[in-house]
Amino acid sequence: MYQLRLFLCGVCFAASVCSSAQGAKPVQGLPVRILIIFDASNSMQAKYEGVTRIEAAKSLMNRIVDSLQRIPKLELALRIYGAEKMYPPGDCNDSHLAVPFALHNTAQIKSHVVPLKPTGITPIAHSLDLAADDFPPTPATNIILLITDGIEECGGDPCESARKLRERGIVFKPYILGIGISQEQSRTFDCVGQYFSVEEPNALLNVVNVVITQTMNRTTAQVNLLDQSGNPTETNVDMTFYDHFSGNIRYNYLHTLNPLHNPDTLTLDANPTYDVVVHTIPEVQKTNVKLEMGRHNIIALDAPQGKLQINRTTGIYNFNYRIKTLVRKQGDAAILNMQDFNQDEKYLVGVYALEILTLPRIYLEGIQIEQGQTKNIDIPGAGELKLLTGEAGSGSIYLENKGDLQWVCNLDNNQTIQNYFLQPGSYRVEFRARSRKESAYTIEKKFSISTDKSVTVNLY
Repeated sequence: MYQLRLFLCGVCFAASVCSSAQGAKPVQGLPVRILIIFDASNSMQAKYEGVTRIEAAKSLMNRIVDSLQRIPKLELALRIYGAEKMYPPGDCNDSHLAVPFALHNTAQIKSHVVPLKPTGITPIAHSLDLAADDFPPTPATNIILLITDGIEECGGDPCESARKLRERGIVFKPYILGIGISQEQSRTFDCVGQYFSVEEPNALLNVVNVVITQTMNRTTAQVNLLDQSGNPTETNVDMTFYDHFSGNIRYNYLHTLNPLHNPDTLTLDANPTYDVVVHTIPEVQKTNVKLEMGRHNIIALDAPQGKLQINRTTGIYNFNYRIKTLVRKQGDAAILNMQDFNQDEKYLVGVYALEILTLPRIYLEGIQIEQGQTKNIDIPGAGELKLLTGEAGSGSIYLENKGDLQWVCNLDNNQTIQNYFLQPGSYRVEFRARSRKESAYTIEKKFSISTDKSVTVNLY
């Protein structure tokens, strides 16, 4: 998905765009696509500072497109609304793409605007809905300039248009410069973007600076993964930037520190609101992250970590099968990780519970992971049990634990030779051959398992 940046601007958008753009460089060398949506509705007949609003808008647009020629790889397009159907009654579908995106088409865009007369109604939301499909799907810096003097007249909802664009993964982040709009009317734009009135000191300059900054300057960020002392020392973990509204993945990076041991600098699109997920164990996240355009942003998350290593005595029986350990937060049934023996793994500082999938299983609670430390858990090495039966049958292995029998596993009822790797301890095996239909034929054998020793038990 591409990003769509929307700037809702009044007809007196200043010519200072020209001077502000000097010396700027386009973001990451991508093409810059600017769609101009031009208001030719009936209300543009009204006067503003001695001229009709539409004449002021034409003059403004000409200066804007001329100033934009400094941008390399610039593609322009023009959409016009309110130009074809008379008001009243007007037509709320009166919006069309007059000039599609192309390079070096300034003269064509100007020629389409020259003959326009204020005619129709103001379908802002409908025009925005259509504008989303005006942009080619290839990567670019995509912008909308809406030159208008009014507010929605067709019952459309620009806020809903913004929501739909976000659901499609298109960022809708307008800046509104209003001319002759009352304070009450300006509130209709609160859900759409930041509003500026031309009557406010420096409002025009502020909007121009925002537009130029967003269009031309890089927005950077660093993600500070903080240890318990609040220092950004944690690193080497994957992190994902999601679009807050659509849920789409925008970026995925493996965090690193630069040669100065500071978090690495990322170049990001400033427009989306992000949810940042750092894939520590367990994950940490920061939602609703908004970047300041054209500046270096710092995104900080608490991520103090320590290591856990589960060790097993080496021996001939400890490499015959891989044992996993289920790691959970203390008091939480959710499995965070399945960790191998003799390998360390990082976890957030906290208290954990372990379920080690040996035979029998080992349960450990209250395992404290501390900042920058490695918690070592030592597990005795296994021994081997060989079971021999003259005939296949049913049975189970039990661990004798303080007078109680703890079930370990059931036997394979289709095999006559079976091998099991068990933790050291005292055991019993119960077995009855398949052809024996009476409980009295149950065979019980006791045996002991020691680390790195093999025991053979005959069950016939």
